[in-house]
Amino acid sequence: MSSFMPLTLFAPIMLLTAVSVALLVFPGRRPGVLPLLSESAALAALACAMAGVFQLLIHGSGQVSFLSGPLAIVIRLDAISATMTLLVAFIGWIVMRYARTYVDGEEREGIFHGLMLATLAAVLLLVQAGSLAVLVLAFLAVGIGLRRLLLFYPERAAARRAAAKFALVWHAGDVSLLLATGLFFAAFGTGEIASLADASASGLTVTAHIGVALLVLAAALKTAAFPLHGWLTEVMEAPTPVSALLHAGIINAGGFLLIRTADLVQASPGAMAGLVMIGGLTALFGAVVMLTQSAVKTALAWSTISQMGFMLLQCGLGLWALALLHIVAHSMYKAYAFLSSGGAVAAVANLRRPGPIAVPSAAAVIKSFALALALYGTIALVFSLLAGPKSLQALALGTMLIFGVAYLVAQGLADAAPAALTRRTLSAAAVAAVAYFAFQRVAAGIWGHSLPAAPIVGPLEWALIVLAILSFGIVAVGQTLFPRWAHHPAASGMRVHVANGFYLNAVLDRLIGGYRVAKSN
Repeated sequence: MSSFMPLTLFAPIMLLTAVSVALLVFPGRRPGVLPLLSESAALAALACAMAGVFQLLIHGSGQVSFLSGPLAIVIRLDAISATMTLLVAFIGWIVMRYARTYVDGEEREGIFHGLMLATLAAVLLLVQAGSLAVLVLAFLAVGIGLRRLLLFYPERAAARRAAAKFALVWHAGDVSLLLATGLFFAAFGTGEIASLADASASGLTVTAHIGVALLVLAAALKTAAFPLHGWLTEVMEAPTPVSALLHAGIINAGGFLLIRTADLVQASPGAMAGLVMIGGLTALFGAVVMLTQSAVKTALAWSTISQMGFMLLQCGLGLWALALLHIVAHSMYKAYAFLSSGGAVAAVANLRRPGPIAVPSAAAVIKSFALALALYGTIALVFSLLAGPKSLQALALGTMLIFGVAYLVAQGLADAAPAALTRRTLSAAAVAAVAYFAFQRVAAGIWGHSLPAAPIVGPLEWALIVLAILSFGIVAVGQTLFPRWAHHPAASGMRVHVANGFYLNAVLDRLIGGYRVAKSN
């Protein structure tokens, strides 16, 4: 790895320059040219990110260091940081462009632009981190900036409660990351991530194992993992650009933390097992609750919780490249979903009403799952023959994904379903399986050389994989059969409890005094 100045570093510098203008010159309503300046700064940051990609292609990976010891400031350019910088910069530009009209005429319009740019700059610095010190400082800055944005409408009680809960959970993650940094320095004498990766190859000490556990805890807290997920469902009181930036960029930071320190995390089997359990539970819990939500933004928030859980599961399985691909895809989709949510209700209302839904029988459900798994197995065999054998973790993850497609196949196999629907659902299952293995190859080609391969599967890993497959399968079968008993009184009662997330968020409110926060002036 060579030493040079990554051009991506100028992306946050561009934004911070605009921040000084926003907060010092145009802090109020109708701040003149500031909205255009903010968008231009975000576009300039995107240009710097693109320049960094070309720099990587020409010169290869590299980094620049400032200071030494535990406070070493290292900025790194490699395939991972270049991808994330380009992603964050692109989403940031889109969000700032949208914000020009969204907050037009607000009393603190100038301050809003300044806070958005500062928070975006902190995220851009975070994804370029080459040392733990940079990660700690960037995470802290992101938390401070986002809390201020969540309080943009301080008169709203729900906004004050959401900001208080976010600050508690996010900064608890900061403390956990800071403690992990101290333990790693004590164990290895360095805070540089590349050096830590090399040192972990020979095994971890007890101190380092504790550090990895704290690292995983920090990532779980920052991805709104179960059971401290509630704050993410309450941030809808913030302006829509804030929600888009949060769900498309900031919430992924916990996953990036794990991917950036993948060598360290994978050296601890206990940490990997913890990620599988936390991620799988969060993914299933979020998906089930999401299906019961009627509000568009709330459903999107629960979707984010589920997706972040699935991403943690991927990290726990050692499928690091797929986890990074998941972050990229989720960010793009979720930014679009939030920015277009205002017209979602009208769009649905204008849709042509479909006919009666074909309700599959139990026999059709069993047949659909068997058929979907058979298609998946055949395609997996073909890809293995053509491109080499797949890891057990990759095959297991694909099995979990195909369960979701099996739901569609069941609709096509229902007695009342037309033949065209049957053909389409079967085609969808085949396309999903092919796409999974194809994208896996693409992800491995782009980021595989920068990330460790999936670990060898031992007894613990076998048990967790089987448990995960069975859990996802049971939930998928339950979802498929739900229309047969949805009208039962017990189902209606259960729906209320599920829609409220089994009241875990209310418990957190009571524990932290969230209700008192909401009532305060």
